[in-house]
Amino acid sequence: MTLRRVTDLWRRCDVVVRDLPLGLLLAGASLLPALHGRGTQVGDLPTRPFDALAVLVIVLECLPLAVRRRWPAVCLFLVSLGFALDQVQGYHVFASNAMPIALISAGAHLERGRRVAAALLTAAYVPLAIAVDRLGATEKADGYVIFYLALALAWGIGAWLRATRAAEAERRRHAAEAARAAERTRIARELHDVVTHHVTAMVVQAEAARYLTAAPDRLDTTLSAVTDTGRRAITDLRHMLDLLKPDHDTDVGASSPGELRTLVEQTRRAGQPVEFTEEGSPAESAGSAEFVTYRVVQEALTNALKYAHGSRTVVRVRYGEQEISVEVSTDGAVSRTASLGGSGRGLAGLRERVDALGGAFSADRQAGGGFLVQARIPAGGTDLLSGGWGRA
Repeated sequence: MTLRRVTDLWRRCDVVVRDLPLGLLLAGASLLPALHGRGTQVGDLPTRPFDALAVLVIVLECLPLAVRRRWPAVCLFLVSLGFALDQVQGYHVFASNAMPIALISAGAHLERGRRVAAALLTAAYVPLAIAVDRLGATEKADGYVIFYLALALAWGIGAWLRATRAAEAERRRHAAEAARAAERTRIARELHDVVTHHVTAMVVQAEAARYLTAAPDRLDTTLSAVTDTGRRAITDLRHMLDLLKPDHDTDVGASSPGELRTLVEQTRRAGQPVEFTEEGSPAESAGSAEFVTYRVVQEALTNALKYAHGSRTVVRVRYGEQEISVEVSTDGAVSRTASLGGSGRGLAGLRERVDALGGAFSADRQAGGGFLVQARIPAGGTDLLSGGWGRA
């Protein structure tokens, strides 16, 4: 636990603080007698003993590494200046190994003027090579070219790191956009399922109430049903909005068979004659299968209220060991011009839900009139509720 806290504290430190130890390590190593003359060399000038200027060279080459990510251009300029002094003076300090590090960092983190920086470094390398050669270096021309290519390789490694980081950021951005789109689709689907069913029932009940003014008892019962349905809608919406809270427990239960019976009873109170039959009992690991079963029945009953109000509707749910079978049929002609027209989003959403569990879904008009919704939903499949949605 202590190591984890230290690691977290280190990660929260400013990037300059985290980059400083590398420069200090190089500076300390450069002062060790065993590493004198072990630095990066161009021209092979004889190694010169340390003096006060050598200490300045070490400082110029090492300390700027602390800002190699914050200000890569500044780091590269100072390290290059120290490297040039080191080569011309012949110190060949171990700190000269900071040059390829600065090039990699600049290639990876420099945001602007990348081409200008590369051109300036190339232009500066030519007089450096000439100066070292005139000071008596034994290096041939091809040696200077190879050394330049090595420096260019360091820059190229940094550029590759930058491109890789940019590609990963783009991939994460696309993944985040896809996740947001999927979440918006899921929210729209849930809103449709929750709101449409209750509002449809309320509208049907309210329309029926117009013709019950001469029967106060039945009118009171109908208005009470409207009130109960509205309260249920508010409760379900609050529940769904609670699920959108970041701190909400996402391990929520699926709809139960008892809630299916409640759903059927509410539809009956809205004036739809519904026959409900259940066979078997749900498996312990049914999970999302029960949730999708509830949604299939809910959407089918909502459509029955919309397009075949008053027609006999039969709901059959059979719980098997491997799957749950759902069948909802409506007798009689189905209105093509119902006052509560639908968008088709509900059936499309059901198909997506069932397909996600590897099941089969169909919704078609029957040859003798009416409408038939069928679904086979594998039990114990992938738990859709892990996404943070429960029953509504």
